Amino acid sequence: MAPKTWTVKELITVTSDYLKNKEIDSPRLTAEILLAHQLKITRIKLYLNYDQPLDDKEISGYRSFIRRRVNREPFQHITGTQEFWSMDFTVGPHVLIPRSESELLVEQVISLSKENEFRRKGGETILDLGTGSGVLAVSLARELEGAILWASDISDEALEIARLNAKNHGVDERIHFRLGDLWEPFVGQSLKFDVIVTNPPYIASEAFDALSPEVRDHEPRVALDGGKGGMLCIERIIRDGTEYLNPGGWLLIEMDPEQTTEALSLMDENGQYREKRRIRDYAHQYRFVVARKTGTAHNKKHEEGKP
Repeated sequence: MAPKTWTVKELITVTSDYLKNKEIDSPRLTAEILLAHQLKITRIKLYLNYDQPLDDKEISGYRSFIRRRVNREPFQHITGTQEFWSMDFTVGPHVLIPRSESELLVEQVISLSKENEFRRKGGETILDLGTGSGVLAVSLARELEGAILWASDISDEALEIARLNAKNHGVDERIHFRLGDLWEPFVGQSLKFDVIVTNPPYIASEAFDALSPEVRDHEPRVALDGGKGGMLCIERIIRDGTEYLNPGGWLLIEMDPEQTTEALSLMDENGQYREKRRIRDYAHQYRFVVARKTGTAHNKKHEEGKP
């Protein structure tokens, strides 16, 4: 008896049901993404080739991807990519997988740039603190042509991925990368920024084991664990952030919705922030805190943001 010949449509249908039974999120989407990756085509082309038969090598490779996903490895690690700001970014076990809500940080920085006088001075200086895969820095470099971008991270492996993404999107000469923990790469330097944007570790250490296996077992803990209560990095960023902001400069931080009130209180206690506010994410939860350093932005073009 001849072995069964599988078509694209049949394989997606069977795999979707299998993944659903294994309680994998978005089973049909996952089945399509992994099959498209195996065939090296787009998901749209899957639909245009629904009746295409698959050979043994294609099916074998696809099954290996499905086994990895059933073992709760994120599909982004299997494909090696994640979309952000309508661009494909290389990701892997050394960087946090970019989430769609972080695109709101890009939107906010663009909005602040349009509202302020930075462009009239020749371009704002922006720091992506804890850049990870570099999605924020790269997206902002693509959107703000005159901006001077800096990106830092505690992980050398993460910076390698961020540099690769910057090169892939043609902005590697626009971003200055620095290795170190939070403010460490900038201590003792004259660098000041008009905007500091950051998605720091903010998961409470005591809650880490309760995370989904995809996150807990496959994403870097250093990019997730924010210490007791999840506020360790956030507190340091708020406390010392004004030292690295120009007068009138902006600080934007992503965090857990339950941390936003405490973050605003810390800014109040600091006394060097004004125009403080919370911003909701796509699920209508407060996800971001935005504040401005006291003082007035410089009227003349500043040079301290240049390397």
